[in-house]
Amino acid sequence: MHTPHAIDRSLALRLGAERYLLISLISFALSVIAIRLLLDLTGYPQLGNATLHIAHVLWGGLLLFIGGLLPLVVANAWAYTLGAVLNGVGMGLFIDEVGKFITQTNDYFFPPAAPIIYAFFLLIVLLYLQIRRSIPSSPRQTMYQALHDLTEVLDHDLQVDEKERLSAKLKEVTERTPDGNLGQLAQALHQFVEAESLYLHQRPLTKFERFRQWLQMIEQRARDSWLNELRFRLLLSSLLALSAGLALAELSQLLAALFLRGNLVTYFVEVIRNSEVRSLNALRFTFIRVILEGGLSLLQLAAVYLLLRGRPMLGVRLATLSLVMSLTTVDLLVFYLDQFSATLTVLAQFGLLLLVWIYREIYLRPVT
Repeated sequence: MHTPHAIDRSLALRLGAERYLLISLISFALSVIAIRLLLDLTGYPQLGNATLHIAHVLWGGLLLFIGGLLPLVVANAWAYTLGAVLNGVGMGLFIDEVGKFITQTNDYFFPPAAPIIYAFFLLIVLLYLQIRRSIPSSPRQTMYQALHDLTEVLDHDLQVDEKERLSAKLKEVTERTPDGNLGQLAQALHQFVEAESLYLHQRPLTKFERFRQWLQMIEQRARDSWLNELRFRLLLSSLLALSAGLALAELSQLLAALFLRGNLVTYFVEVIRNSEVRSLNALRFTFIRVILEGGLSLLQLAAVYLLLRGRPMLGVRLATLSLVMSLTTVDLLVFYLDQFSATLTVLAQFGLLLLVWIYREIYLRPVT
């Protein structure tokens, strides 16, 4: 007699969910940057006539619809990748016009629009990091991922490495649920995958795979030749010191205007003239931004000191804390004051944070 099982429709992450989300994230960011840059270079043209105005939010909605519809209609695995691209680009085109949605005057250049877009981007980043976090999977979720890999058999495109990965998943499910329906299905599929008659496709590497191999080769050569731990740490320390120095230079100008020259009004007038915000709110927000950046730069200098003094773990923690705080708090004010001209600053901070993470992963992670 079979033991009855309760219906289980709990959440199971799709295989490659973090990759699809990363594709959407990159597509979203690039679409916003590209549309702003294109409009600025072309003088903000409009598609339409005296009556009609075809805003790019409509194209964004169309891409969102196609991107959402595609994986509902098409069963091929590539539909998820294409859907991720279309969703990211569509969301970028849609949210780029958020200023028009939240103002009575349909103000595309409404100052809070840029921080709203950036905050939405950060939320997607946090979702990506949450999904990417290593969480022990259940046999049911592992089986979902194995069934996803079986589509390569239907497309006659199962590679040797894919077959090994699929076999390992099915074996894991069989060992963890030997007596249930799930275990029996996994065992039968495992026998099929391990059959000698199973066709494996030997295709040449794609351009992306060759590019990834080339990057890995360059990385390995650099680590074997000149990019050792000491030089990487010195490079990282120099970049952190440069970032902190720029912030402290701006803080010193504010302090000089406040305490030495006593010409604070002239300083803030110059700040407003050089920013994209034309209101008194720029004074308050600029003051807060400069103070926060200066305080976080002190954390970066402390991280530099620890890195140079041979305490890299604590130095990396302080550097990560300061950069994450800058990206999640200070940069919201930066976007409010400077709109999308602050994009390069944010990209530089993301790049510096990425270098910190790379250093931690390569040199500070314990070898298992």
